[in-house]
Amino acid sequence: MDKTDAYTVADISLAEAGALRVDWARARMPVLAALREDAEKTKPLDGMKVAGCLHVTKETAVLIETIAAAGAEISWSGCNPLSTQDDVAAWLANEGYSIHAWHGQSVEDFYWCIDRTLEFKPTLTLDDGADLIVRVHGEKSEYAEGVIGGTEETTTGVHRLRAMGKAGDLKYPVIAVNDAITKWDFDNVYGTGQSTIDGIVRATSVLIAGKTFVVAGYGHCGKGVAMRAQGFGANVIITEVDPLPALRAVMDGFRVMKMDEAAKLGDIFCTATGMKDVIVDRHFASMKDGAIISNTGHYDCEINIEDLKSQAQAQERLEITMLNIL
Repeated sequence: MDKTDAYTVADISLAEAGALRVDWARARMPVLAALREDAEKTKPLDGMKVAGCLHVTKETAVLIETIAAAGAEISWSGCNPLSTQDDVAAWLANEGYSIHAWHGQSVEDFYWCIDRTLEFKPTLTLDDGADLIVRVHGEKSEYAEGVIGGTEETTTGVHRLRAMGKAGDLKYPVIAVNDAITKWDFDNVYGTGQSTIDGIVRATSVLIAGKTFVVAGYGHCGKGVAMRAQGFGANVIITEVDPLPALRAVMDGFRVMKMDEAAKLGDIFCTATGMKDVIVDRHFASMKDGAIISNTGHYDCEINIEDLKSQAQAQERLEITMLNIL
């Protein structure tokens, strides 16, 4: 681990490899490039301090340098312990950005990194999952007074923040990026659909064609996953508690049923609801031997992991399998 007051990364010597990744991403993000060109002239974020908690990937690095070009100071951490690209984190550190992130963090490390991003007293927060915002409203509430606003980009995170807002607990306004048409109608459908199937295939090497693929939820993310699974030749089943999306799934040509029924039929399961306990003990009990279970939401709360562990005959083997798939 390479650590200074300004950054904490796995290996600063990976910066050169990270530069190649960022160059590749920058060349394929023309809209952000146009925004950066304008922001460098107008400096709309001059004097702002931005604390970010997003996936530390090559694409996020391009976002970070764009925010900096707009005049802001930046401190950043990763919103998922398993998504950080260590070479990109090293490049950011080498470029002088305050970055605290590495692949494979523990839960304690994860929140330690978020806390480091708050020490420079941000005025704006950028979040993916709302962990940073919840931290500012909880254990690190002393930083909330200086924050004038923030953003949240995931379905799950927006659920959390709307609950906080309804309870009167939200201390500053937050833009729900997930409500933007370009987010839910494009990124959620096409981006999530492709990346989810890609993740399942890379983790398992399973042939999707001919399999029964169960998608829990037919919102924009679920629709994207179902579309891609069908494109790979799977027989797709949708489970959905809201009658209108359920009807939409039927009209799109999918079978729709309750998870209690689908659990007996599925070969591959993917939860895409942003809600809690979508797959629980009774569902695991009725699944086929060798069924693959995955989640494309921000948190694994859609799958009751404790229920799954309680049914495991070999605890160590279960944990190794889960780790490899993640």
